[in-house]
Amino acid sequence: MMRQITIPQDPYSLWQAGHHKDSFQALDRDIEVDVSIIGGGVTGLTFAYVLAKKGLKVALIEADQLLSGTTGYTTAKVSSQHGAIYQKLIKQFGERHARLYYEANEMALTFIKETIEEEQIDAEFETKDALIYATSTDYAKVIEKEAKAYERLAINGILEEGDVGLPFKVKKALRLKEQAQFHPVTFFRGLISTILQNGGQIFEDTRIKTVKGTDEPKAITTNGHTIASKHCIVSTHFPINDKTGLYFTRLHAERSYCLAVKPSSPLPDGMSLNIEPGGTSLRTATSPEGDPLLLIGGAGHPAGKNEDSQFQSYEELRQFAEKWFGVEAIPYRWSSQDLITLDSLPYIGQNVAGETHTYVATGFGKWGMTNGVAAALLLRDKILGEDQDNPYHELFDPMRSKVKKTDITSFIKENTGVAKEFVKGKVQSSDKSLSDLGPDEGAIVKYNGKQAGAYKDKEGNTHIVSTTCTHMGCSLNWNDAERSWDCPCHGGRFSHKGDVLEGPPVKGLERLD
Repeated sequence: MMRQITIPQDPYSLWQAGHHKDSFQALDRDIEVDVSIIGGGVTGLTFAYVLAKKGLKVALIEADQLLSGTTGYTTAKVSSQHGAIYQKLIKQFGERHARLYYEANEMALTFIKETIEEEQIDAEFETKDALIYATSTDYAKVIEKEAKAYERLAINGILEEGDVGLPFKVKKALRLKEQAQFHPVTFFRGLISTILQNGGQIFEDTRIKTVKGTDEPKAITTNGHTIASKHCIVSTHFPINDKTGLYFTRLHAERSYCLAVKPSSPLPDGMSLNIEPGGTSLRTATSPEGDPLLLIGGAGHPAGKNEDSQFQSYEELRQFAEKWFGVEAIPYRWSSQDLITLDSLPYIGQNVAGETHTYVATGFGKWGMTNGVAAALLLRDKILGEDQDNPYHELFDPMRSKVKKTDITSFIKENTGVAKEFVKGKVQSSDKSLSDLGPDEGAIVKYNGKQAGAYKDKEGNTHIVSTTCTHMGCSLNWNDAERSWDCPCHGGRFSHKGDVLEGPPVKGLERLD
């Protein structure tokens, strides 16, 4: 009988493995700079890099450690092929704006490639074909429509079918050449030395509570320190100042999963994505030991709303890997959270009307490697005053006023769902008690006559927290795969001890133990 390869019990990203981490002190004083950058991921680090090279005095502020968020837990495809998006963009915004979206992402791809050469970063950058495909007749028609959109936008796509280099036949596929994949943590960490050499400051373990002011914004930390600046960019994945821009009503969070598999059959060449519901994403990679790996992503669901065990999502990916590639080992597993806007275009630009020097970059829709870099380049031009003829700002403007009927429908659906989750969380109850929990198990339990969140660690210690999200009061659900408390309303996440992990909350959960 064939032995089933097990999935690692603990989540760990391939991109974090064997990687030396620079360590930076927490901010312990008030400072004044030209530009304050909140969030040390793809956009924050790129932004600090390009502005420091221009001679501006920058401060990069990270609540945890650099690249500890979605940037370090991605599949790291560097591509302008974002699913079957271009037919949608043409319908919503017209051909000109759809073409601009493509150009902005191609600009980001070129920037990454040229920066790797300039800074001599060994980021495992490989030029690869990108492929979207469908195995059903209905979604094959979607691929055909996307191919026609490519023709209208002068994107050099190739429509294929049958054998496209995967171990199974497909109905239709659309190939885009000259795309890429890389090691994201190595690349973005490779920018740090240039930031520091040009006078930039970096602070970790520093959480920003709020940003105030219009002409000269001030970012205020949870410890009461102030970063005064001429310009402030909030690139914290989900904006921490979301209430001023009502971003919590205009974004929804999706959680997706990834396995790094050592397959028993040859690796497919190139990157691929099945556009059907539950479809998988594939790309190759290399382990720190030099072994070839296949990264299999997918099994996504709205953040905090998976009815089953989140670990089951990993199991779905394992079964797919076993069926089509064979599995010798699964050395890594991880998951990440992505934000999607009402109209599928990122919000990049001025935060709200009146705040002319505070900017936001969010809603990259699972394609942050290019959208996140493009955001940094667009905001660089805006701050340097080089955006007069820049055609991209109107496209990504967070305050864009051209609201489509589909956007209104998305708005209503998203916020109705939030309301339902809020009510559901307040009326549901649990009949579990602390004694029902086994080692490494978490659940909502009755504690001192009230509902609470409890996790019993592997050593038998119990951690009890309030299950009310500190962002807007929604009730949290237990995530057994990541051992976290997740909010089904706006994607906030907390550790089993109640510390903020990601999302809009800036305050941790109340500890009840």
